[in-house]
Amino acid sequence: MARVVCVHGVGQQQSGEEQLLKEWIPALQDGLTRAGAPRALEPGDVAMAFYGDLFLPPGRTLGTTEPFLSAADVASGWETDLLRAWWAEAAAVEPQIMPPTAEGTLGGLPSSVQVALIALSQSRFFAGLAERALVSDLKQVRRYLGDPLLRAAARTRVHTLVGPDTVAVVAHSLGSVVAYEALCALPGHAVRELITLGSPLGIRNLIFDRLDPAPVDARGAWPGSDLLGWTNIADAGDVVALAKDLRPRFGERVVCRLVPNGSHAHDATHYLGKAETGQALSAALR
Repeated sequence: MARVVCVHGVGQQQSGEEQLLKEWIPALQDGLTRAGAPRALEPGDVAMAFYGDLFLPPGRTLGTTEPFLSAADVASGWETDLLRAWWAEAAAVEPQIMPPTAEGTLGGLPSSVQVALIALSQSRFFAGLAERALVSDLKQVRRYLGDPLLRAAARTRVHTLVGPDTVAVVAHSLGSVVAYEALCALPGHAVRELITLGSPLGIRNLIFDRLDPAPVDARGAWPGSDLLGWTNIADAGDVVALAKDLRPRFGERVVCRLVPNGSHAHDATHYLGKAETGQALSAALR
């Protein structure tokens, strides 16, 4: 079994395990190098728990055309609430973005949603993301949390790769939710380090309070034994990782670090190549 299991983030439905590993393994090695780690990753050390294909519509295959999505497809309630949270966070860290106001509240109407999408298009994270892709990502997060069969299938992808030799799980974005829940549902696992990158796990109401297992007294379950370490890494401008500090939600044992990812605050490879990621991974690989 692989020593390191990776779990990708949202929007990878047209990709695959081997494609992602071609990006992730060199970036992980760069992180180890930045951290001064003496050992290189060997072939077979790293596996990708790929679940992106679960979001493809029935009858479609990789490479087919995605359905066209626009502001009119954003549903009122959870989807508009998360969109507004992204908007507010982007405005808080990037002064050029108009903040949401009482007049700009999201009532589920396409016009008000469009205002949010226009504002987010000026964000350094969302600027390179087309409207249809942003709406698609929003719906993927909602579907994962609301579709029990898909949720179980995604977690199974992690379970099949985590074995007695697995010492670290590295997860990005929505993948951090998948990885967290998968480890919680795998009693007795031997993973030494969970590394979450650009994670939305700490977002109250929308993500945190919908986790499985459910938090108790506003505290999330620890995803392993007392021997498990957990390092959470975020860029201060990462809009997806609204709550950069996970300690209030999961306890003081979570080591939380901020890194500068430049104009691509949420990019997985930017996170993977940082010394902070390499340090956490190196400690698990010893």
